[in-house]
Amino acid sequence: MPILGIIGSKYTPPTSLDYLVISGGGSGGGNNTANQASGGGGGAGGYLESTFTFALATAYSVKVGAGGADAQTNAGRAPGATSKFDTVEPVGGGGGGSFFNINGENGGSGGGGCGRNVSENTTGGTGTSGQGNAGGSRASSTGNNISAGGGGASAVGANAGATGGAGGAGTASSITGSSVTRGGGGGGGHLSGTGGAGGSGGGGAGATNGNGTNGSANTGGGGGGGAAGGTYNGGSGGSGVVILKYPDVFTATWTGGVTQTTTTSGGFKISTVTAAGVSDTVTFN
Repeated sequence: MPILGIIGSKYTPPTSLDYLVISGGGSGGGNNTANQASGGGGGAGGYLESTFTFALATAYSVKVGAGGADAQTNAGRAPGATSKFDTVEPVGGGGGGSFFNINGENGGSGGGGCGRNVSENTTGGTGTSGQGNAGGSRASSTGNNISAGGGGASAVGANAGATGGAGGAGTASSITGSSVTRGGGGGGGHLSGTGGAGGSGGGGAGATNGNGTNGSANTGGGGGGGAAGGTYNGGSGGSGVVILKYPDVFTATWTGGVTQTTTTSGGFKISTVTAAGVSDTVTFN
């Protein structure tokens, strides 16, 4: 029986790689001085991990999406930007509910619903199938200014209760050689009690009497929701990441705008891209 990869006496290495692509997380919802509302947690950026067959001497697009930032606009939140490797482009995380947009925003994972007053039911944003999960919701019986957590890569955000809802958990990957969890949702904010915990994998915590905590960089984590009662921002979402694992006989060449680190282990190179713009590429030779 012939051995795969052998042509005559010349070995032809397989031109396939493993990838992990995570988009930027959504910001937590924010508030301003004129209104009372604690913000919902931001949803994690969409999370995709699989294999890809590449061609030599072909330029493939690569981009790392920024996390959404709450700039106290009328939206009071912002979605995460998409990361990309070739045609693999997961959806950015949805922003958490805010006073101006009380329901969580749809995204790779959805943002959590905003807590404003007891007469309102608010819903979490939906996640994208295969990429993330929905944000949590709050019922009118929950109480004033308690908000829900954003969805994570492996779990929905928690509903608001006595405390702000926790962000949904992220997903663990061993693509770099050790298990690392990324893609956690942001926790929901609270006016005077305990804000929700950030989801494992970079989700930011929801606030009590202050700003929400930012999602961790290069995890796609959602930002925590800001508290009610002042000009409090939701935390910014964490930026995304692109990780490529390919046979070490190949060399990757990156365009000048890419920030990446490459290690070698067990016959493979692992390139972790932490910054790349819309026109940046990678070529394998």
